[in-house]
Amino acid sequence: MAAESKHVVYPTVWVTLMISLVLQVMPMPESMLLLRPHWLAMTLIYWCLALPRQVGVFHGFFAGLLLDLLEGTPMGQNALLLSAVAFLALLLYQRMRVYSLWQQAPMVMVITGLVLLGEQWLRVAFGVSRLHVQFIFSALLSGLLWPWFFTLMLNVRRRFAQG
Repeated sequence: MAAESKHVVYPTVWVTLMISLVLQVMPMPESMLLLRPHWLAMTLIYWCLALPRQVGVFHGFFAGLLLDLLEGTPMGQNALLLSAVAFLALLLYQRMRVYSLWQQAPMVMVITGLVLLGEQWLRVAFGVSRLHVQFIFSALLSGLLWPWFFTLMLNVRRRFAQG
């Protein structure tokens, strides 16, 4: 599986990260923006759990830089936050692998909530907006979608790992 992971699954990691990047910046009505799950963080958490030796902080940093470019946020803001997501996921991956998907969901909710809190804090620090607590809805939705998202990503990984 190690040779297979490097050659076949590895491009799948970048493709899924790019798809989640598109989902992350997809235009939505203003009223629905706070309900958007953090697709990029969820994808990064999945790959850190599935392939902890191949996917790590670098992937989070690079995906965050791309998100910074697409959103027009100060360079490095999302890179820092998604690097923290990857770090936390790698720190907890052995524990999370033991849990069922419904037990993993609160941990994903906390990780995405911390990322969204950091994003809110940085927006306030840069003077872009005021602090609001509605970002919790996005973290809750990310946690609630986690079992289905994990299953979807597992099927994608198996489909493209077999060639």
